[in-house]
Amino acid sequence: MARNLDFTTGKIISPLLRFALPVLLAMFLQALYGAIDLAIVGQFSSAANVSAVGTGSQIMMTITGLITSFAMGLTILLGQRIGEGQMRLGGQIIGAGIWLFALVGLFLTAAIAVFSGGITRIMQAPEEAFALTRSYVLICGCGALAIVGYNFIAAVFRGLGDSTTPMITVLIASIANVAGDLLLVAVLDMGAVGAAIATVGAQLISVVISFFLIRRRGLPFEMSRKMIRPDGQVIRRVIRLGVPIALQDFLVGVSFLIILAIVNTLGVTASAGVGVAERVCTFIMLIPISFMQSMSAFVAQNKGAGKYDRALKSLWMAIGISTLFGIAMFYAAFFHGDLLARLFSNDPAVTGAAAEYLMAYGIDCLLTCFLFCFIGFFNGMGMTTFVMIQGISAAFLIRVPVAWIFSHREPVSLFFIGLGIPISTVFQITLCFIALAYLRKKLRRPAPND
Repeated sequence: MARNLDFTTGKIISPLLRFALPVLLAMFLQALYGAIDLAIVGQFSSAANVSAVGTGSQIMMTITGLITSFAMGLTILLGQRIGEGQMRLGGQIIGAGIWLFALVGLFLTAAIAVFSGGITRIMQAPEEAFALTRSYVLICGCGALAIVGYNFIAAVFRGLGDSTTPMITVLIASIANVAGDLLLVAVLDMGAVGAAIATVGAQLISVVISFFLIRRRGLPFEMSRKMIRPDGQVIRRVIRLGVPIALQDFLVGVSFLIILAIVNTLGVTASAGVGVAERVCTFIMLIPISFMQSMSAFVAQNKGAGKYDRALKSLWMAIGISTLFGIAMFYAAFFHGDLLARLFSNDPAVTGAAAEYLMAYGIDCLLTCFLFCFIGFFNGMGMTTFVMIQGISAAFLIRVPVAWIFSHREPVSLFFIGLGIPISTVFQITLCFIALAYLRKKLRRPAPND
């Protein structure tokens, strides 16, 4: 079993990379979830079932993303307390977290059950696929407790400095999901309903395995049933850290949906091309996102230990390493976007449109290596409100307006519409440098008792 990593002493690069790699693999496997469902349903079921899984999985990905982002609050709080050497508080944090996340899971289960039809209408599911889409969302919604449970346990592991165990459980769940899809969709011909059941079943398996691993391995602090209670102080802290991250991710996602709506007015080819490009970007952005999550855990421990210089040093090292990957991603997206797009479409017109849009994303790849490391750093420092403000302001003051302006300029170019993405990233990086200068000045300021 993987051991917990102490990020407050010793080398910086090797433990950071050892932590980041399993995070990257876990996110890659999670990204494959929807792709696998869609691929198997596409091979063995009707177009209506494909539409249902495509729309339904997008809805559930949005909900899962919210939960994952919110759980970062628990990771940060636990990491900070471990860095402070207050291991005895770990049990209280986890106990209050169990109570909080169980409540969140029950709420989501009830809400999705009640509003599954309304959500399906908002997504404008085709009439022939409406009932299947609603069924997919409803079944997955009934498994919301499993989704919340997995993300809660993964947040605990990462707060302890262990990113390998969550990766292992996701790998097992992915294998179970494929097996379930093949049985329920390919053999039993259950279509979208079978894919939804397989997804929920795989999530349940991941929760059970994670719980078993915790019991077998134990925790580095006392944890008992009596600690599972609504500790107001812990819950408020988790909410204060997690809600800004979740809100930012949600609203930034909305900004990309708005851009997609703008592109949809240009015709089906442009719409399909951007849709394919976004699917490609789901994968090429995994590396900077994995650095972001790793930085959050690394910096949280060092903040707790009061080792701010070490936290800052890790930021510049992470940016340097991430830049190497950013250059490779830029080259692939800017010069070979058509090849990447062909993984998802064989239509030359669609892949051409996707390649044009991916050129803008390629430029952004050079910038996100800076931005995502900054975001992870500020999250780890507990500055999640700033992270929320810079993300939302860039989305709605830069990204969406630029896309709208270029969509109304002749000749219309998907490349220029997509330029709103790297332009907004430059704006965010500028805000991050300003915030970093303020933070460094604040840290140099003598304490009141000095």
